[in-house]
This record gives sequence, C-alpha cells and structure tokens, in this order.
Amino acid sequence: MKSNFDRCMNEVFAHEGGYVNDPHDTGGETNMGISKRAYPHEDIKGMTRARAAEIYRRDYWDAVRGDDLPFGLDLCAFDGAVNSGVSRGAKWVQQALGVEADGKIGPATLAAARSTYVPAAIQRAVAFRTSFLKQLPGWAHFGNGWASRMKAVEAEALSMAIPDHGPPVRPDV
Repeated sequence: MKSNFDRCMNEVFAHEGGYVNDPHDTGGETNMGISKRAYPHEDIKGMTRARAAEIYRRDYWDAVRGDDLPFGLDLCAFDGAVNSGVSRGAKWVQQALGVEADGKIGPATLAAARSTYVPAAIQRAVAFRTSFLKQLPGWAHFGNGWASRMKAVEAEALSMAIPDHGPPVRPDV
C-alpha cells in the first residue's frame, strides 16, 4: 500500500502551527505541535519541519499503523494521536469500526477497516473525537479551534477516501 504520510503530515502541520508558549496549554512550550513536556530534550524553539515530521512519523504515524489503514482513516487515527495521544487516536477509529477499542491498531482493526465503508467510519471517528473534546476543561479556551480542526480533518479525510466523488450524504452517527 502506498503511504499517505506526507499528505496527512501536511494536514497536521496546517493545524499545529508554529512556536507558542501558551500558559493555557498543558504542553508548555510547543512548536509545530511538538511540546517540551513530551520531548524535554528537543530544541523546541529551533525545531525544524523535517525534525517534527521525523518525530511524528516515528512516535505517532507508525504507532497507529498509518501505512496499513485505508486513506482517510489513516488521517483520523494520526491526527487524533497527535492531538490527544496514540491510544485515543486509535480508540476513536476502533469505535468507529465497531471493534474492541483497546487503543492498539492490530489485525482485527485492520480487517474491519478493509471491510467497511470508509467515509462513514471517518464520520463516526470524528464524531467520537469531537464528543471527547467537548468534555475537556480546555474546551472553553480552545473549543472554537478544536471544532474548526475537526471539520477540516473530516473534510480532508473524506477527500482522501473518496477523492473523485465529493462527500457522501452524512448518515446518522
């Protein structure tokens, strides 16, 4: 299967932005989504796009088996992992596929992903993730940005899954 990492990485970079040190962000000093809290030995302020992509591929993309998931679901799992942790990113996709949500993408998840209507699974995964985010204390401060990110990720994931046909009619999720 051809890797969709670069396209997914571009979507993550579009939302993560550049260097910030927001006192409301528990990650502290952050650049392109890479935080000093998670990576205390990295030069956060001097982080390059190439170094950030290397970290994202190793610690997030590979952890959610991005190369093994169908296009679109790979973005849902990856962006969820970046934003809320690898286990949560995996769980939202697993819930959307109706398999045990253990936070580890394995054979059962991959089999379900290959045998499902991917656009509907994308919409369900985004709905599960959005519901989770709305319950966080940070929603009051970051909610508008998170909601915007969810809409953009869903649109991009759907365009990956059905590139020539436009988005499907949204089923009840």
